[in-house]
Amino acid sequence: MSGWTLAIHGGAGTPPAAELTPAREAAYREGLLAALAAGRAVLEGGGTALDAVAEAVRSLEDCPLFNAGRGSALTAAGRVEMDAAVMDGAAGRAGAVAAVTRIRNPVAAARRVMERTPHVLLVGPAADAFAAAEGLATEEPAWFVTAHRRAQLAAAAGRVALDHDLPGSMGTVGAVARDAAGRLAAATSTGGMTGKRDGRVGDSPLIGAGTWADGTVAVSCTGTGEAFIRCAAAHEVSALMRLGGLGLRAAAERVVLGRVPESGGQGGLVAVDAAGAAALVFGTAGMHRGLLRAGGAPEVAILRGPGEP
Repeated sequence: MSGWTLAIHGGAGTPPAAELTPAREAAYREGLLAALAAGRAVLEGGGTALDAVAEAVRSLEDCPLFNAGRGSALTAAGRVEMDAAVMDGAAGRAGAVAAVTRIRNPVAAARRVMERTPHVLLVGPAADAFAAAEGLATEEPAWFVTAHRRAQLAAAAGRVALDHDLPGSMGTVGAVARDAAGRLAAATSTGGMTGKRDGRVGDSPLIGAGTWADGTVAVSCTGTGEAFIRCAAAHEVSALMRLGGLGLRAAAERVVLGRVPESGGQGGLVAVDAAGAAALVFGTAGMHRGLLRAGGAPEVAILRGPGEP
């Protein structure tokens, strides 16, 4: 397979059917299409997979319909604490930030960690300060909190919940890409689980758990972070392909429908392999997702379609 491939997700879960009105579904689709367009502009211009996933995720962070950037899920204390990661499969480099409260686009900060420091992960106030020193856009913590998220936290009634399992489905965002030169990259960004403890960090910024890219496959995950961490889900897809001889789809399904539930959770992932094949797999009733190939039309979906496991 030649050319480039871009796949994105906006979170996996079980969106209440009564809330998926035509207007709301159209808004989700518009957000997904905008992210695909942002990535397409990079890839059609000969840009790298890393640039494409960073721009696609930045677009989703800027859309308050998703659980990343402004509009992120709230902790039990009513705060926004965001996580993000990027990985450049061609160079074997990665960067991430976690529990940040002021960075407008956490994915941009994750990339700066990768490119401007010898580290992989910066957390909390130190990560916020690093982003500010790098000249990245920051906001006051209250700017990230929306009325919808306050209502959603109240609906959680003291429990910790996947975003899509609460009223008003929105979710973690991510992107994977193969560019025209065959390079692979992945990026993931999230506000985490509604009602989480302050300081909780999920799988999204943990390289190998929620985000991974190498010469074989690029993976971005969404779901119950603790379960994805326990089974090193994103890296497990690569291991099953490289060492187990599985194809992309079979490896993704083994992880999402097997390893993750066995580890006590649920969710989904998007992945692209070195040949440009894509897998968008989830074990929930729905996953906001999109796919775009060179020369093709964008495809977006929310609920499970016919023939999907």
